[in-house]
Amino acid sequence: MEFLTRSEAETEALGCRLAERLFPGAVVAYQGDLGMGKTAFTRGLARGLGCRARVTSPTFTIVNEYEGGRLPLFHFDLYRLEGAEDLFDIGWDDYLTRGGVCAVEWSERVEEALPPETVWVALRCCPDNENWRTVTVEGVDLA
Repeated sequence: MEFLTRSEAETEALGCRLAERLFPGAVVAYQGDLGMGKTAFTRGLARGLGCRARVTSPTFTIVNEYEGGRLPLFHFDLYRLEGAEDLFDIGWDDYLTRGGVCAVEWSERVEEALPPETVWVALRCCPDNENWRTVTVEGVDLA
C-alpha cells in the first residue's frame, strides 16, 4: 500500500497506525535515504505500541530499546554495519526472540538476515513537494 504524508506528524501517525497491527517478534525494515523520516516513523511506532520514552536515532549505539508499552521496541540503525555477520555479532537472534518489535533502519545492509514475514516500509521524497513523503508499506494490510 502506498501513502502520502505531508508532514512529520503525518509520518508519525502512519507509524502509529502500523503499530496497532504488529505482534511479538515482528520486524519492520526501512528503506530510504537520510532525512526521509525513518526515525519519525519509528516515533509513531513507539507511540502506537504505548512506549512513552523519547525516541531518537540509534546512529552511534546501533540499537535503542524502548520498554513500557504493549510490546517493547528495538530500534536499530545499521548504517555502520558491514553486513549480516555484524548483526548476528550484536545479538540479532536474541532480539528476535524477546517478544518485541524490531524496527530496522538501513535494512538493505542485512536483508539476508531478515525473516520472511518482515514488514517493509519504503520512505521516499515526493516528486511534487520535497517536504512530503511517499511511504510504501508491504507485508501488512493497513486498510
